[in-house]
Formats: sequence, C-alpha cells, structure tokens
Amino acid sequence: MYIEKYWGGSIGGTDDSLTLVEYLAEKNTAEISVREIFSDFGLNQMDGDFRNPETPCVFVIDGGWEMEIHYAIDLISDLAALLLECRVNGTVDLAELTDALESNRKIRITAEEEEDALLNRTILDFVREPMEYDASEMMDEDEIREMTEACEHVCRELYEGWLL
Repeated sequence: MYIEKYWGGSIGGTDDSLTLVEYLAEKNTAEISVREIFSDFGLNQMDGDFRNPETPCVFVIDGGWEMEIHYAIDLISDLAALLLECRVNGTVDLAELTDALESNRKIRITAEEEEDALLNRTILDFVREPMEYDASEMMDEDEIREMTEACEHVCRELYEGWLL
C-alpha cells in the first residue's frame, strides 16, 4: 500500500478513520466519488467551512444506525490519503486499512477537479492554521505537528503544482 507511510497515525489512525472505512465497506460498490462521500456525510452543506462545523457529519446506514465523523478535517485528510492511494495504484484494499475488515475488497475513489480543489484548499488551510480547527482541541502540540506534516506531505504528493 503506497500510503502506508501516512496511514495509521493522525491520518488513518483515528476513530473517524475507522468510521470512514466502515462507511466505504457498507457502500458495497467498486467506485465512489468524493462528491458522494461529502454528500452522504453532509460536508456538502458546510459551504467549504470545515474548521468548526455546526452540522454533525453523519451518515445513516440501513436500519437507521448513524455513523458519525467527529471532525471534518479527519474525514478530509483520510480521504485525501485514500485518493492518493487510488491515483498511484488504481484502487485501495479496504482490508489493508484496518484489521476490523476481513474481506479483501478493493474500491476506487474518484474526484472531479472541483473536489480536488476543495480538498487541496482545505488541507492547506489546516496546515497553515491547525489551531482554528475543532480537532485541535483533542491533540497536544506533537500530535498537531504530526498531523499537519502528514497532511502537507499527502497534499504535496496529491496536488503537486497546486500548492500555495
């Protein structure tokens, strides 16, 4: 897995990461767009302001169970890493992302130019102003530094030439 160097810490290692992977497994599809993921979790209703969203990021699965993402920036940074994996290897094997899944199901995450621009802009904003994001309340200085560095590296690899 190409993103192994990022996945498992501040990117891919949170409860929100597990929720995202479970969501992707529940979708039971071979391809899913960033637009659909944003819509399913309600991020499309936040007008690009992911710092301290008032609206919870919730997806309701069959049977009425809610899957909640606590911090929008967790979802966005994880999604950027997964998108990078798909751009490098074509797909991502969900079982490689967590021990909680047993099947080796591969999916492809896609993004239109508009979604790429939004991910890039949001990640760069987080890198520049991490303390403005609600997730910073749950992290110490080392964790914030680790996450901003990981986000910056993912963003550079994913959007080389788009930065700044």
